[in-house]
Amino acid sequence: MTSTFFLSQRAKFHPDQNSVAADQSLAKPACRNASVFLALVLMALFFSGCEVVPQQKILISAADQKMAIYRDGVPIRIFRVSTSKFGLGDRPGSYATPLGLLRVKKKIGENVKVGTVFKGRASTGEVLKVDAPGRDPIVTRILWLEGLEASNKNAFKRYIYIHGTPEERNIGKPVSYGCIRMCSRDIVELFDDTEVNTRIFITRKPLPRNKVMGGREVSLSESRKVSKNE
Repeated sequence: MTSTFFLSQRAKFHPDQNSVAADQSLAKPACRNASVFLALVLMALFFSGCEVVPQQKILISAADQKMAIYRDGVPIRIFRVSTSKFGLGDRPGSYATPLGLLRVKKKIGENVKVGTVFKGRASTGEVLKVDAPGRDPIVTRILWLEGLEASNKNAFKRYIYIHGTPEERNIGKPVSYGCIRMCSRDIVELFDDTEVNTRIFITRKPLPRNKVMGGREVSLSESRKVSKNE
């Protein structure tokens, strides 16, 4: 059952303020009403505990350059990330980070060494250290995303991933080419505890200002134990 605390936080995600429709500032009243209704449906799918998909969900804020993990409707973990230095959007060739509701379509890189370099989603066998000078490839793990809205329908074909980067000194700044970058240790934790079909919502708005697990962040594996004991 969703906690009273989380219900109060959910109110901050009213689609009229935080949906892709609001992000795009649609002007026509009729279109706006339809867009608000669609956003309500999308956010209901994102936060609902009834659909037959994994109960872990991921919320990414371009404003904060952070990712929040929710399990069974409760916020449990926050990671620093990096979105695109080219802004937000889904136009092919734009190198922008898409907004809205997406899902994990494929997981790539299970059990490879931390720092393993990928080219064309295949391991090259090379392993880089953190902040290796002059290098900026995809490393460690890949979660390949698929858009679930018309406004992000190109995400999968644009190869939008959540992935590791050797340039960890820049995490927390918008420096990517469209993907969501994470520190290698963080993407390993996320990868190991995230299933295909997990829902992801990317917004330009800040994250809700809530406390994570009573004010402390815990690992995703530890959060399972905590939730069972509550």
